[in-house]
Amino acid sequence: MWKNLAIAGLGALAQGTRLDAFRLLVAAAPEGLPAGTVARRLAVPQNTLSAHLAILARAGLVRSARQGRSVIYAVDLDRLRALMLFLAEDCCGGRTELCAPLIAALAPCRGAAPEPCRAAGTVPP
Repeated sequence: MWKNLAIAGLGALAQGTRLDAFRLLVAAAPEGLPAGTVARRLAVPQNTLSAHLAILARAGLVRSARQGRSVIYAVDLDRLRALMLFLAEDCCGGRTELCAPLIAALAPCRGAAPEPCRAAGTVPP
């Protein structure tokens, strides 16, 4: 089951606009952003972005909620966490000393805004 979810998630992220939208929503977590705001920030037509967000939603990476006339999209942090853990679950054959740099690189980002993570060099600009 996890393998199929990972394939769906990675497949959804394997396109530039979707990856950009997902990263923007990760930065706005947990509140999310209105679809129109995402479209403007990425300079993508709203109907095009809507199709991309639907693909991310079908993969379980984002969820949406209507607020008045807006649709707010937010990253599903539990699914993101599960995907990352699935990818790293057998890291280095269980030799934790080899995984320490990966864990250390992610540690400053726990609960932090993207800016401190970028300053720590753990998030690309």
